[in-house]
Amino acid sequence: MMKRSSIPVATGLYVNYLLFGMFNIMLASHMSFLTEHLHTDQAGISLLVSAMGFGRLFTLYISGVFSDRYGRKPFIVAAGLLMAVFLVGIPLSPTFEMAMVLAVLAGVANSFLDSGTYPALIEAFPQSSGSATVLVRGFISIGAAFLPLMIIFFMNHDIFYGFSFFIPALIFALNAIYLFRMKFPDMRVQPAKGQSGGTSVSSAKQTGNLKADDPSKPRFWQEGVCLILLGFTGPTLLYIVQLWLPTFGQQFIGMTESESLRLLVYYNMGSLVSVFVLVIVLRKWVKPVHIILIYPCISLLAFGALLLFKSGTAAIICASVIGFSISGVLQLTLTVMSEFFSQRKGQITGFIYTATSLSYTLIPVFTGFLLKHSQISSVFMLAIIVNALGISLAVFVNFRYSAVFPAKRELSPQIVLDTK
Repeated sequence: MMKRSSIPVATGLYVNYLLFGMFNIMLASHMSFLTEHLHTDQAGISLLVSAMGFGRLFTLYISGVFSDRYGRKPFIVAAGLLMAVFLVGIPLSPTFEMAMVLAVLAGVANSFLDSGTYPALIEAFPQSSGSATVLVRGFISIGAAFLPLMIIFFMNHDIFYGFSFFIPALIFALNAIYLFRMKFPDMRVQPAKGQSGGTSVSSAKQTGNLKADDPSKPRFWQEGVCLILLGFTGPTLLYIVQLWLPTFGQQFIGMTESESLRLLVYYNMGSLVSVFVLVIVLRKWVKPVHIILIYPCISLLAFGALLLFKSGTAAIICASVIGFSISGVLQLTLTVMSEFFSQRKGQITGFIYTATSLSYTLIPVFTGFLLKHSQISSVFMLAIIVNALGISLAVFVNFRYSAVFPAKRELSPQIVLDTK
């Protein structure tokens, strides 16, 4: 049950993530404009995306620690203002070097936003923290689906492309002022019992139901490492699609620029549908550990079809399916990790999101290098290889899950969906 007094704050937090959905694909969606404006190539733009990942990687842990110490509001407000600076600065940046500095600041803003928002939502709605946080993914998808439509409108009316940066920047700044004036929930509030669902192996061990020398106890160097690696493979697929799908549509299929941008709309609509499907099926029928295997199998088929069937219709269908099957895998990976190691939630969250940040940092550079020396199809062949690796890891995790949790449980744990 949601507290009415927290709804005004939550509204501002969700608006931030709707804007973040645009922010997250802003550079990829303006690839042709930015290469000309910054006197660089596609590899250079991917380097900007990598710089954002770099900024996030090296501030993620410390921003979380400071958020616990000094409160959520300062970091959320600072994130909105920094993102506004980035969005205004990129179209006006006189040099590529200046754009790189702004990209690093954008990564810092990303870590501030995450470290402040998710705890704030849990504290605002302790009785329904899972439902409150799952909506974040939905708002990200809405924003990401809307941005290409806005860009196409500006292109068709010969409006300066920078306005698609300036409008979200203005809303970010106004929303930061709005949140600054809001009273945030008490940080001492804890989620209601049962939000995580189920009986963990760690708690069973504490009550004597699991012997310390039991061979079926969780093993960090087996399933733990596999889940951390899944924290790398899932975001890798997401970033390849978000960064290079419009380029793929133009160079491999022969779409116009506006048609290729629409692929991102279909991708994000598939992602949005997936959010609602996950909320339903995870509550009654399927466990998170099964989804982290089923979804990559679906996305592997979709990536294969994208390369095999060279047509606009096939690309639209595949983009929708890929969006559906990538959405939520990272967050479900964290959920499964929390089941295995329930007494180390903070530590394992740091492990998985560090792997995620490494993906955001390395993959744009590597794919930019691939594109510079090969064709766009090679980038999506890389996606297929990474996807297959993810399936192998998920198979092993499912095998270990059946050994560690042999008894059938009535409810799956509530999920906490994130955007990366």
